[in-house]
Amino acid sequence: MAVIAVCSVKGGVGKTTLAVDLAWRSAVAGQHRTLLWDLDSQGGAGFLLGHDEPRVPRAASIFQRDGKPRQLIEPTAYPGLSLLPGDTSLRGLPGALARLGPKRLANMTGFLRPDFDRIILDCPAGYNELTEQVILAADLLIVPLPPSPLSARSLDMLRRDILRVHHRHPPILPVLSMFSSRRMLHRAVRDGDAAGWPVIPFASLIEQMAVRRAPLGAFSPHVDAARALARLWHGIEAKLATRKAA
Repeated sequence: MAVIAVCSVKGGVGKTTLAVDLAWRSAVAGQHRTLLWDLDSQGGAGFLLGHDEPRVPRAASIFQRDGKPRQLIEPTAYPGLSLLPGDTSLRGLPGALARLGPKRLANMTGFLRPDFDRIILDCPAGYNELTEQVILAADLLIVPLPPSPLSARSLDMLRRDILRVHHRHPPILPVLSMFSSRRMLHRAVRDGDAAGWPVIPFASLIEQMAVRRAPLGAFSPHVDAARALARLWHGIEAKLATRKAA
């Protein structure tokens, strides 16, 4: 079982759309039993998969010592893909985790290990106690960054923050998101500080995920953006295989 976290210190970089599409690829293309765990109080991952907001916000309750995460897991419309939805109760989660201990999230993903081959965490933007627990729980960190000269700096700051608290951390895979080849600045970032990073193009069809409430690969599998996401997923699987063999 592998835990893949999609996280970013900055919002608005396509984090949730990336997490949802990668989870779909894990289940449908990879044939892995996959759980998409939405840790964001906005509940965007569930929305993109066509799930309505829970009537009673209970997502944070499973983090208590007697919490039962399996009771809140929902099947999705896609074979092999399950959802642990987020809701507004998660707003106070960082503070609660500080009281529950630094390995609470890692212990919970371990508890779910028999049920899933892949757990994908959609994390809220920012850096706090939840982020630190995600780092302890994850086997791989996917960090989407916009095509800006500040992206490499943001990545370096994230690495420094992680190393300040953790002497060792899981591999970090930065992803250049919302890229437009028409913009000179975007091309300069891609060919400069972001050289070698996976690139996800800015595409109206990716935005359509919020309208259709479905992963891009499910309704437009042959467009350039979908092919870029497929390459990213294959790269993630290769990294996990290398990590396992090491």
